[in-house]
Amino acid sequence: MKLLSATQIRQWDEFTIKNEPIVSLELMERAANACTRWLLQHTLAGTYYIFCGKGNNGGDGLAIARLLYNAGKPIKVFILESDAKGSDDYISNFRILHHLSAIPIYQVRSEKDLPVIPEACILIDALFGTGLNRELTGLAALLVGHLNSSGVPVISIDVPSGLFCDQSSPRHNIIRARHTLTFQVLKKAFLMAENAPWFGQVHLIDINLHPSYPDLVDTPFNIINQTMVRRIYRPRTAFAHKGNFGHALIIAGSYGKTGAAVLSTRACLRTGAGLVTAHVPGRSVSILQTAAPEAMVLPDPEAAHITRLDYKPGFFSAIGIGPGIGTGVKTKYFLRELLEHEALKLVLDADALNIIAESPGLLNLLSPGSILTPHPKEFSRLFGEQENDFKKMEVALSKAMELNVVIVLKGHHTLVALPDGAGFFNITGNAGMAKGGSGDVLTGMLTALLAQGYSAKEAAIMGVFMHGLAGDLAAAPRGMEAMTATDIIENIGNAFQQLS
Repeated sequence: MKLLSATQIRQWDEFTIKNEPIVSLELMERAANACTRWLLQHTLAGTYYIFCGKGNNGGDGLAIARLLYNAGKPIKVFILESDAKGSDDYISNFRILHHLSAIPIYQVRSEKDLPVIPEACILIDALFGTGLNRELTGLAALLVGHLNSSGVPVISIDVPSGLFCDQSSPRHNIIRARHTLTFQVLKKAFLMAENAPWFGQVHLIDINLHPSYPDLVDTPFNIINQTMVRRIYRPRTAFAHKGNFGHALIIAGSYGKTGAAVLSTRACLRTGAGLVTAHVPGRSVSILQTAAPEAMVLPDPEAAHITRLDYKPGFFSAIGIGPGIGTGVKTKYFLRELLEHEALKLVLDADALNIIAESPGLLNLLSPGSILTPHPKEFSRLFGEQENDFKKMEVALSKAMELNVVIVLKGHHTLVALPDGAGFFNITGNAGMAKGGSGDVLTGMLTALLAQGYSAKEAAIMGVFMHGLAGDLAAAPRGMEAMTATDIIENIGNAFQQLS
């Protein structure tokens, strides 16, 4: 599913108006009706305090006010005055509302007009929409601060006022919404962790924009959904055998961190690799063969660390390396020796990335199509600190192209950055996965998919989606606080069942 810019979304409105056909005021009415239905279903009794700007977002707010009034709800409308005349649809809705004399309309012209906000009211923010491209100042900033300090939950229409859709926003003068009712599609701003304090719970409000428009526009950004993953997924045939699904190698663990190797290995097995071998320190062999009896084990001569490459890595269909291996001197030499072998299908995570960060020249040894899976701190060690999440996204895309690799920047909405400049955001997963071992599970899953013959792009997109889906399935019976990385592994099978 394409992730559109704010400009493209406005063009989608225009395309719908032209090709449905429908006039813009009718489209605004459609949006207002959808929001009003949500409000009537999800809000409790109380007076609605609706704050409107003079653009189309304000027009939405005025139409919502009228529809709520028609539903028998008490309403107060507050207009943020400015030098702007107001959009045509705003003016039309203002005139309609003005004729309903039972609805009080208040002008906010100065600081003394800021209203007292009662605790029992329901605040609706329709001040500024997706077209905003400069920081709020003056009276607008004062009003936003006044609403935020009231302590009353706010419901924003389309986007919290003051929040930019396609670039990093200032860290102040933004409505702090409890809920955001956004039209038709997610906005890029809702996928960035830095914006989490502002938008609350996001609810997609379908306003039936013309369905053919997204196919006509180009964008480097996409959202990973089940339809996309189903197109990638290859169900097994009846006469398949283990040789059809590759031989995966997991290189993981050190003394005290054998659990990382266990988690990666078990996740690799659960994700369908035909054969799985684990290269672990000598002291970890009995643990691996007990915890994952289906896997073979290559014991390292060193008891506590990974140090020796005593096999041909090209023998394996795919290799996952990094979880729990540490950054000791011998392990660093081992990683360099591994990377010097050409044409390997690699997944690099955790300490493998930390070693590379200490010796950036190793980046030049990565095989084309290697998958790197940094969390934000590992990403910063590799590519430097970035001033905001939008810049971090840009750097991930740039480095994926420069190095000809896939970068899986992990987070609530994991970004898969591809060598062709495309970016895919994942929307499965939950905060219960924010604990040790979840990344080790992803490493095993990605390695298994590569071993089965999926391309690096396919493996990364499918892997992060399935990893998040398994996490969602794990959280359902246990709750986010109680679930563990092992629970994610135990639900990989359920995730595959949802695909098929």
